Amino acid sequence: MTEENEPAGGQTHAAQQRQRASQLAQAIRTELHKAVVGQAAVIDDVLTALIAGGHVLLEGVPGLGKTLLVRALARCFGGEFARIQFTPDLMPSDVTGHAVYDLQTEQFKLRKGPVFTNLLLADEINRAPAKTQAALLEAMQERQVTLEGRALPIAQPFMVLATQNPIEQEGTYPLPEAELDRFMLKVRMDYPDADQEVNMVRQVSRSTRADMLDVQPLRTVLQAKDVQALQRIASELPMDDQVLDYAVRLARTTRSWPGLTLGAGPRASIALVRCARARALLRGGEFVVPDDIKGCALAVLRHRVRLAPELDIEGLSVDQVLGQLLDQVPAPRL
Repeated sequence: MTEENEPAGGQTHAAQQRQRASQLAQAIRTELHKAVVGQAAVIDDVLTALIAGGHVLLEGVPGLGKTLLVRALARCFGGEFARIQFTPDLMPSDVTGHAVYDLQTEQFKLRKGPVFTNLLLADEINRAPAKTQAALLEAMQERQVTLEGRALPIAQPFMVLATQNPIEQEGTYPLPEAELDRFMLKVRMDYPDADQEVNMVRQVSRSTRADMLDVQPLRTVLQAKDVQALQRIASELPMDDQVLDYAVRLARTTRSWPGLTLGAGPRASIALVRCARARALLRGGEFVVPDDIKGCALAVLRHRVRLAPELDIEGLSVDQVLGQLLDQVPAPRL
C-alpha cells in the first residue's frame, strides 16, 4: 500500500514513527561526536550501515580513531559487544567457537566464540590469513554459524565493524573479493584537518587516559530492539521507481565503465537502495531523493570494483574513477 492511498490516521502514525526514529538516529550521532573529533562523514556512514542492517569495513592508517569510533558506538548501544584482535596466528575457531570435551559428563560441549554478539569489532582484519578471515563469511551473510554440524543463529541485530590498515603496510593480507562483497560499506578514514586536530589534541591532553579519549561519559541511547525498529522504519521509507532505477543504473554502469576491469554485482544495487533509505531517515527526510543514493555510492562501490592496471600506474584512484562515473550517469529530477 502506498502512502497516497493510506488512510490519514495511518499516514500520520507512520510520519510520527519516522520522526521519532530520525530523532533517535540523530541522538546517537550527537553522542558519537562527543568521543570522535571531526570525521563527521565517517560517523554518518557507520550509522547509515547500522540503520541499513549492513557491515562496515573501516580503512585508515593506525592512530586515526577507528577503534575509538567502534567503542563509542558500542557504548551508545545497550546490546552485546565483542572484540577480536586479528593476528597472523588467529585460528577460525577463535572467531566462531569450538567443541570442548567435558570430563564430568563425558560429552562434547559447544563453546560459542566472540562472533555471537550484536556488535563485533574485527580489529585489523587484514592481519590474519584468508582462512581465518573466511570464518566470518557465514556469520555476515547468513546470520548464523555452523559448529559441529549444527547451525546456530546469531542474535539480531548483528553488525561487523572491521578495521584494516592500508594494503601497502607491512604484514597485511588482502581480503578476498567474496568477503569484501559482504561488507555493505567500505569507509575511508583520513587525517583530520588542522582545526580538528588542534581540538583533538586539546581534548586528549586533558584526558586522564594517556593518549586516548574516554568513552565512559557517553550515554546509552538505544537498545537492540530500538536498532531493529530503526531498520524496519528505514526499510519502509517511500522511494520513487526512478530513484530505484538510478541506483541500479549506477551499479550496472560499473560493469562496462572504461578503466574498471571488474564491476559491481547485484548486491551493490541492493546496498545502494538500503543505504539511501537509511541516509534519508538519518537526515529526517520523508522519502528518498537521488542525493541519498549519490551520498553513499562511493562507500558502497569502491571495494566492489577493480581498477585497470594502466590507470593504477597513472596514479588514478578508484574513488576518482567512480567520481567521474557519478558525474556522468544522469540522476532523475524529482
